[in-house]
Amino acid sequence: MVTVRPIEEAELEQALPLFAGYQRFYRVPDPNDQRNAAFFRRFIAPSDAGLLLGAFDHGQLIGFSCTYWTFSSTAAADIALMNDLFVSESGRGRGVGRALIEATANAARERGCHHLEWYTATDNADAQRLYDAIGARRSTWYAYEIPLAMDTDPDATSAL
Repeated sequence: MVTVRPIEEAELEQALPLFAGYQRFYRVPDPNDQRNAAFFRRFIAPSDAGLLLGAFDHGQLIGFSCTYWTFSSTAAADIALMNDLFVSESGRGRGVGRALIEATANAARERGCHHLEWYTATDNADAQRLYDAIGARRSTWYAYEIPLAMDTDPDATSAL
């Protein structure tokens, strides 16, 4: 039986391999546990920044979602951005991702958010099948970004 609930401060260490696994999935070359602990700590409940949920199977953390409380000027309302969703190999195919999304949506509803949104890589077909199966609607928006960190490719911003 999988239980989804907020990750507690004492469980943050247990979550570090999942954060690193998520980052490796998205091709981050060297996940940093110290930086991850400092970053994700800000979402430990209660937090005005967001919510860090964990999926636990017999006490073992097998998945997480991290949601940012933010806002939408087009909706003129608060929204929830599920920025991260990851399930370990051992938890896949067991409804863990769906349970994390449902718990995230419920938390956003309780907070009074207008909607829950998230992004995934265009080639992440497994995740897209789950999202389609739960009735989520695919956005028509394109995402753009400009690297700003000093360790990014300097040619990427040369036109600015």
